[in-house]
Amino acid sequence: MSEIKVPAMGESITEGTVSRWMVKEGDTVNQGDVLLELETDKVNIEISAEESGVLEKIIRQEGETVVIGETIGTLSAGSGGGSGAPASEPAAEEKKAVTPAPEAPTPPPAPVAAAPESSDSAKTASPSARKLARERGIELDQVQSKDPIGRVYQDDVKSHNNQAPAPAAPPASKAPAAPSAPAAGSSTYTKPVERQRMSRRRATIAKRLVEAQQTAAMLTTFNEVDMTAIMDVRKRRKDKFKEKHEINLGFMSFFTKAVVGALKKFPTINAEIDGEDVVLKKYYDIGIAVSAKEGLVVPVVRDADRLGFAEIEKSIADLASKARSNTLALSDLQGGTFTITNGGTFGSLLSTPILNTPQVGILGMHKIQLRPVAIDAERMENRPMMYIALSYDHRIIDGSEAVRFLVTVKELLEDPESLLIEG
Repeated sequence: MSEIKVPAMGESITEGTVSRWMVKEGDTVNQGDVLLELETDKVNIEISAEESGVLEKIIRQEGETVVIGETIGTLSAGSGGGSGAPASEPAAEEKKAVTPAPEAPTPPPAPVAAAPESSDSAKTASPSARKLARERGIELDQVQSKDPIGRVYQDDVKSHNNQAPAPAAPPASKAPAAPSAPAAGSSTYTKPVERQRMSRRRATIAKRLVEAQQTAAMLTTFNEVDMTAIMDVRKRRKDKFKEKHEINLGFMSFFTKAVVGALKKFPTINAEIDGEDVVLKKYYDIGIAVSAKEGLVVPVVRDADRLGFAEIEKSIADLASKARSNTLALSDLQGGTFTITNGGTFGSLLSTPILNTPQVGILGMHKIQLRPVAIDAERMENRPMMYIALSYDHRIIDGSEAVRFLVTVKELLEDPESLLIEG
């Protein structure tokens, strides 16, 4: 028999949550078969069978938190499960033949039914339900549960409390309860709600965003970009570009190139704070925020300064595909130096992005919208405009530096040919 253990899952990850078991106890598995999926703060990891055999026991159930090295199940070598199942079936048939209708099975149901009557009501009530019942002087045995397995929840106690005043209404003291009952029912008690547990990743995202706002002196500066030149280049070159590189020419490659060019001019924005030190990074690993089912993830385009437009587009497309299919590796998410997020894909006109700590800068892209623009003192034209936002850590980045960085990004985007020179 071998133990199924939680493997090492990469830097900074010490625990995970059992997302789902792919097999059941007694199932026969082959070496390499996926046994279960673990959800971590960053990615989901599949744990496979290291040998063929039968899943003897599941120790850790779905939803439970586990740590690296912990035993979460056992696997017996060989094909014992295959022979065990048939052996049990004939045995059952023999019992049916030898003892057609014994009276022995009938006594057990009696104690089983009796036990829940005395203590199960309290044991199957949630802590909040028990507390509310005590406060309102309600016996849990009298509360009707809507749960299929009979567990009593807070809403069940509230519903019982709403129904309780009806028989007690005859006394004069209950008369004023008439106006309060509709008010409570209309505002709280009768409103349908659904409670969902946060996924580990969503909880981690929430924690990190709050930490970023609490630890960094975060400010945001804005500018706008005239996208006319880029849209003209894409219109003229997109067919040949796709024919040659088998990938669409999108906006992200232009923005990545422009960001790298600006970071080279303002290296402090490509840094991080380590204690009292500022760590200036001489490489450009650009994080691209991608919206996935479990929440926002930021896979990283490595050495973006060394990549051409087609290579950047292919890297982003590959990472986005992995994110949406939940197949990102930890290495895809670690070590970014600066992040780009595009709220414009969802229609956002303007926003203030939150830092992806320990990075000290993040660029927010937004929706391209036709707006009237003054060309000179006499002419106005409708131009495709995009607001861009730079959130930065004011602890090491001065306001003037942040503004000039954003102006540089704007200038590079409005003159796309310069990206070939500046990059």
